[in-house]
Amino acid sequence: MSDPMKVLQHPAVLKLRAQRAASIQLRVADLITKFAGSMQFVYIHAVLFAVWMVWGEASPWPTLTLVVSLEAIFLSTFVMIGQNRQAEFQQLKADHDFTQQELELKTNTELTRAIHQMTKELHRRLIDEPEGR
Repeated sequence: MSDPMKVLQHPAVLKLRAQRAASIQLRVADLITKFAGSMQFVYIHAVLFAVWMVWGEASPWPTLTLVVSLEAIFLSTFVMIGQNRQAEFQQLKADHDFTQQELELKTNTELTRAIHQMTKELHRRLIDEPEGR
């Protein structure tokens, strides 16, 4: 018996997860992106930068500017990685949905033809060749 609390997932999600799990680089990028998009990341940076500016150096601005600029470069790269991942998922989902819709259309067309043939046969038997003639 299946678990009623288990959430069914779209096949495109499962396929993408399997692809990403197979690559260490993508797993690391996912972890960094997940962390960089959290409030913990903001809090840690706020504390670190405050400590650095107050106690770290007499004139922290040139080094701080360099560090923040480099960090922005790397974070923007991780944002783009996340956007690429989302675009890949959307394409996988669209491809899967298209395939399913085409299969459903084919099945519905076949059913409609079968119903039409049965209707024609019923008409032939009941109307064209009634019993008792």
